[in-house]
Amino acid sequence: MSANPGTAMPTEVADPRQAVHKPRLALFIATAAGLGYLPIAPGTWGSLAGLLVGLLPLWIFFGVLLAVMTAQHGDAGFFISTLSWQRDPFLWGQIALATLVATIGVWSASRAAQYWEQKDPQRVVIDEVSGQHLTVLLGCALPLWGGEVPAEPSGFPLGAIGWDNALNWKYLLLGFILFRAFDIWKPFPARQAESLPGGWGIMADDWVAAVYAAMGLWLARAAGL
Repeated sequence: MSANPGTAMPTEVADPRQAVHKPRLALFIATAAGLGYLPIAPGTWGSLAGLLVGLLPLWIFFGVLLAVMTAQHGDAGFFISTLSWQRDPFLWGQIALATLVATIGVWSASRAAQYWEQKDPQRVVIDEVSGQHLTVLLGCALPLWGGEVPAEPSGFPLGAIGWDNALNWKYLLLGFILFRAFDIWKPFPARQAESLPGGWGIMADDWVAAVYAAMGLWLARAAGL
C-alpha cells in the first residue's frame, strides 16, 4: 500500500536541547574546564582541582615576586615590606577566591542542570572544586582556637596554604580524603541541602561536606598530627 502523495510524511523529532542555546561558558565552568567529562571518578578530579585552586594565591605571589625581583635586579625588599604589615597576606585572597568559585558555581551548575535536564548531573564538578577549596580554607588557612598561624622562616607570613606552616602536603592529603569521604557519605544536613533549587542544591551539599572535613582537619592540627 503506497502512501498518499498528498499526505506529508512525519518527520523525526529532534532533540529538544538542539533548539536551546548551548551555554558553553557555563558548561566549561560547571565541568571544571572539562574534568567532569572524564569517564572515571569525575568528582575526584574536581576535588583535585579544588586543591590546585587553594594553591593559586601562592603561585600568583611567586609569579609577582619573580617579576619584581627581575625588575629590581634581585631585590624584593620593597615588595615584601609593602605586604608585611598584614598578618596573613593570602587570607583575604583565599576568602575572595572561595566566594568567587561558590558564586560562579551556583550560576554555572544551574545553567548546566537546566541544559542537560538533570537535577544534579554527574558531569558538574564545580561543586567538588568549591567544596575542596573550602575544606582547606576553613581547616587550614584559619588559625586554631586562640592560636597563631606559624610564620615563614624569615618572619614574613606567607599564608597558611602551601608553605611550611599550618598546611603542608600531609594536611592537603588529609583534607582531600576527608572531603571525599564526607561528600560520598553526605551526613546531615547534606542530603537535605540537595533539595534546594537549581545550582544551590548542587553546591550546598558539598559545602556541608567541606565543613565536616574542615572540622576533621582542625582536630588533626589540634592533636599535632
